[in-house]
Amino acid sequence: MEDKNLPGLTTPWQVADVELDVNGGEIRVSVEHPRGVKFECPECDCSLPCFDHGEERRWRHLDSCQFKTILIAKVPRVKCPEHGVKTVSVPWAEGSSRFTLLFERFAIDVLQATQTIKRATGILNLKWDATWNIVERAVKRGKARKTNSPLPRIGIDEKAFLKGQSYVSMIYDLDNSTVEAISDGNDTEAAIACFSQLSKEQIDSVEAVAMDMSASYVKATKQVIPLAEGKIVHDHFHVMQLANKAVDKVRKRENRELIAEGDTTLVGSKYLWLRSFENQTEAQEARFNEIYNHELDTAKAWGHKEVLRNLWLQKDESTATKYFNDWYKRVIHSNLEPMKTLAKTIKERLKNVVSYCTHGITNAVAEGMNSKIMSIKRRVGGFRNIQNFKTAIFFYCGGLDLDPR
Repeated sequence: MEDKNLPGLTTPWQVADVELDVNGGEIRVSVEHPRGVKFECPECDCSLPCFDHGEERRWRHLDSCQFKTILIAKVPRVKCPEHGVKTVSVPWAEGSSRFTLLFERFAIDVLQATQTIKRATGILNLKWDATWNIVERAVKRGKARKTNSPLPRIGIDEKAFLKGQSYVSMIYDLDNSTVEAISDGNDTEAAIACFSQLSKEQIDSVEAVAMDMSASYVKATKQVIPLAEGKIVHDHFHVMQLANKAVDKVRKRENRELIAEGDTTLVGSKYLWLRSFENQTEAQEARFNEIYNHELDTAKAWGHKEVLRNLWLQKDESTATKYFNDWYKRVIHSNLEPMKTLAKTIKERLKNVVSYCTHGITNAVAEGMNSKIMSIKRRVGGFRNIQNFKTAIFFYCGGLDLDPR
């Protein structure tokens, strides 16, 4: 039964005294329990009389009329025949927390809404470390509650913690858009460590894995996921990114040659070739058509790239394989070396490219999540180590039950 005088306070606890400190901006609420009340041993739930009390403790509670509210109590201890002297649990707070459950719930809502530690500290009137402690405890709580739900469609990708220096590997649930596992590094060992955070039941439930063409991730997946060869899907956005890079290499080479001859046709045209024709503005389309009519190698490379896009529109793997082989023959007999290199790269992994036609998954969720993660990283601030970075990812993107109650 909850005491109506103070939300979160339940029988046998009751308000004993309230002190208003106007200058300090605080309301201090002292609570106590009647004599003779029995409490449960936190280890075995055995009901026992109060043995003694610990030192006075304080908890930050929800503000009252813009005054910081502090809950004050001496917590009872019981002497259990089996477990010895133990401090009992209080109904308004977790173990060693310095905040009441209601305050932590409010703090989590503020952190989720602002997605920035700095702004949250201002609203909550807390220091960074105290606010971060709430985040850490919430993630620990959420992980402990998480069930081993099936993960039929997952993605694995990397994200830089410090650009070019430190990476983490992440596994995503593509159906629920959540981060399921994180490990340090982006090599085979890191990927295996990531997979090891999933239960055997989850590993066995995997039907498809989206990834880029990282040899490390392929190797790890084949080691961990049963029948992985037929489940790996190389993300088609990654493949098309490779295609764009190949087109750009052709453009750079040809642009240098043209400039040497005094021809500036390709100068400033980079982004015309990196987007599809239907996504161009009218001005871009006009200039594109003007350049395209010159029948340059860059235009030919762009044409091959656009034809490749239709690979993922084929109805099944067999049709897609035939489509690719026809495309491959045309490209491999051209004089466009970067495009030929691209064609050979795809051919080596073709089975796991056309597998998209069966599984229909991409790492688009991962890319969207990566953008969110980096946005959070910029706004949260205070990342002193990679562990904090991982904690923030789970807090904001883990789909965890963070509620302290």
